[in-house]
Amino acid sequence: MVEAHVRAVCDGPDEIPSLAEARRHCMRLARDHYENFTVLSPFAPASMRRHLGTLYAYCRTVDDLGDEATGNRLALLDRAENELDAAFSGDARLPVFVALQDTIARFSLPRDPFRRLIDANRRDQAGLPFETFSDLLGYCACSANPVGRLVLMIHGCRDEEALSLSDATCTALQLTNFWQDLRRDARRNRVYLPQEDMSAFGVRPHDLVRERASDGLKALIRLQVGRARAYFEAGLPLLQRVRGHLRVDLALFSLGGLAILNKIEAQGFDTLSRRPLLTSSEKLRLGISALTAKRWRRN
Repeated sequence: MVEAHVRAVCDGPDEIPSLAEARRHCMRLARDHYENFTVLSPFAPASMRRHLGTLYAYCRTVDDLGDEATGNRLALLDRAENELDAAFSGDARLPVFVALQDTIARFSLPRDPFRRLIDANRRDQAGLPFETFSDLLGYCACSANPVGRLVLMIHGCRDEEALSLSDATCTALQLTNFWQDLRRDARRNRVYLPQEDMSAFGVRPHDLVRERASDGLKALIRLQVGRARAYFEAGLPLLQRVRGHLRVDLALFSLGGLAILNKIEAQGFDTLSRRPLLTSSEKLRLGISALTAKRWRRN
């Protein structure tokens, strides 16, 4: 079923919502979707949560246009970009973009990170393979890294070194999601494993839709899990550059991603037979760890 936020882009609004209505729409969208961890932080003050909820709603809408919408998805993504341009000029009409318009103005957010997310979804429609791991990293620079940069900017952090550290964490989260969802993505004719690595381990695209992973695929995922872990480690110094709830949130992202990687390892690097997910109790334990771990504290 196509959800309301996607239909809004497909059909256009009956009338332009008020800012309050648009914000409520975004918060409902943010609360109703499972994520390993979302940008809608339980630790953020209410005044910040509505802007983080708006950012999440934009990301969710763009991704769902690229993944779930019926009809011409490229045309819908073009329409989303037009509406994004309208948000920057103060003329947004769709609920998510009406709320986004306020967030953009309040924090002087740049246009490029938002457009990169649309570009990533455009690339998905082509179904082109990633020849090398470097090519995959280039995709992450559009599909994931802009989100972390925008979160930092909303919190007043625009230091380029901090933004680069955020890129490492977001890349790690995106890679983790790829390894978590191999079978689901392959069924949509999307393969996020580098072709050169697949060839080296004797893995073919049809191997990704089987009930269980082959030995070659398990070895390949072992390699990719190690790469994702390395990016998580590379991004950890960011925690010493931020304070308050943002540090807890960023620690939680890393802990959550690493927990998924640990589950993949515990499953013998087979994510075809069972998709690794975090339970509510596991998320709670990770939240406590993020709040209390000395590793995240400033010396």
